[in-house]
Amino acid sequence: MTVYAYRAQDRQCANVRGTIAADTPRQARDLLRQRGLAVDDIHVCNEKKSTWELSLPGRSHAAKLVTAIRELATLLSVGIPLVEALDTISKQYTRGFQNSLLVIKDRVTAGANLAEAMAEQPNIYDPLCLHMVEVGESAGNLDEVLERLAEFKEQSLHLKDRVLTALLYPAIVLTASIGVSIFLMTVVVPMLLTNLIEAGKALPWPTRVLKGMSDLLLGHGWWLGMVALLLVVGIAVAVRTTRGRRAWHRLLLRLPLFGPLAQKQTLGRTATIVATLLRSGIVLLRAMDIAARSTNNIIVREAIEQVSTEVGAGQDMGQVLERTGIFPPLFVQIFTVGQQTGRLEEMLERLAKDYDRQVNTMSTRLAAALEPVLILTLAVFVGFILFATVLPILEAGNVL
Repeated sequence: MTVYAYRAQDRQCANVRGTIAADTPRQARDLLRQRGLAVDDIHVCNEKKSTWELSLPGRSHAAKLVTAIRELATLLSVGIPLVEALDTISKQYTRGFQNSLLVIKDRVTAGANLAEAMAEQPNIYDPLCLHMVEVGESAGNLDEVLERLAEFKEQSLHLKDRVLTALLYPAIVLTASIGVSIFLMTVVVPMLLTNLIEAGKALPWPTRVLKGMSDLLLGHGWWLGMVALLLVVGIAVAVRTTRGRRAWHRLLLRLPLFGPLAQKQTLGRTATIVATLLRSGIVLLRAMDIAARSTNNIIVREAIEQVSTEVGAGQDMGQVLERTGIFPPLFVQIFTVGQQTGRLEEMLERLAKDYDRQVNTMSTRLAAALEPVLILTLAVFVGFILFATVLPILEAGNVL
């Protein structure tokens, strides 16, 4: 789907400018003629980047989506019609995201529902967006549902940012450590060992180990780099397959430190989605199906789908959750008690907030623990290099 900018004349011969979404220029002209417009000029809107469908939304796109949803909810709450609200919001953005909003506006103008228009862009609007908008349109409280959706996406975005920020410094330290180590082994160590080797004296074992490592990097560094690069690319390609992604997600959940962090982050998001959908009027089984499709971890997604299927067949929710082996006892207990008391959405919201706090604390502690470990590892490596180069000098001077 492409957005075209057009210049035309209406039945009163007045000049009209605007945009329209169509698959081809010919289809765009036909749609405009059906509106009673005589087309003077038509061309691709934002031609340099008209194919916004080519890339998945990143951090900036996700932030724009949250802002746009909240702005749309605000405009609708004060009585502005949907088409006019979409047109107003689209003027605040450029290029890809603006084209997305223009396509939605054009589809709504042509008589489609907002959820139907969003469904044509699955790379931007996930199943959670579509189903909540659909429920809001059916119930006549679209502005309230959009506000709730914006709050959820904003919380999810902030949680992801906190985790990434906490792990950013250790990642920088690790990268710097690798770079410094390679520089020392390929530049500094050969210069220091040259005179010692020319002296013809036997080198102590730490110096021989250091020299062997340096010679390996100097003689086969490019090959080792290529092997490492091919290994990284191979892992990246394997993870893109369904089987590889499933193996990676299973391994991620079992890692000693990162496993509990990933589990609580995923389950906290799942609890928030289910609670948000329940408050929007969606029944539990359908909410779980939507939550499963909105979950990135395949293992958790398959577990939720299994629970939804078996509960739909008449089995007990708590027993099914416990049988999967994915959900911790607290998660199982919340679902069991919540269903019995009729306060499931409230209890899930509390559980999600508790998991968010735990994830924030765990990520901060993990980053705090990784920093000294990485720095200490680098210090030990540099100390070994210093010891291995100074030791033969001390032996030659009979200091030891």
